[in-house]
Amino acid sequence: VQLVETGGGVVQAGGSLRLSCAAACGTLDYYVVGWFRQAPGSEREGSSLIITSDDSTYYADSVKGRFTNSRDKARNTVYLQMNNLKPEDTAVYYCATAPRLRYGAYDPRDYNCWGRGTQVTVSS
Repeated sequence: VQLVETGGGVVQAGGSLRLSCAAACGTLDYYVVGWFRQAPGSEREGSSLIITSDDSTYYADSVKGRFTNSRDKARNTVYLQMNNLKPEDTAVYYCATAPRLRYGAYDPRDYNCWGRGTQVTVSS
């Protein structure tokens, strides 16, 4: 599966963005699709994921209540709606797929396909 993220940009604190993760080839069915982010000078961290077999979603505490995962099966695309953005959300956001989770929700060892990332910048 080849992944392409779009939707990043510059927004003021309190604003919203919607990121898309499209599968350029292959299907996202029966995968875990995780959203990771990496701020300058920081390690990559997991922020949320969706399990496409039943559309169940999970969120890190830092984004819970503000970010929402969803999926358009017909478009083979997963979305990350980000509301009430904060300057600390500034990062490059990546989506990645895993056939299953063996090591943990956001352990990179589970994820075998990554997009190139999209920049999100939140100004104060």
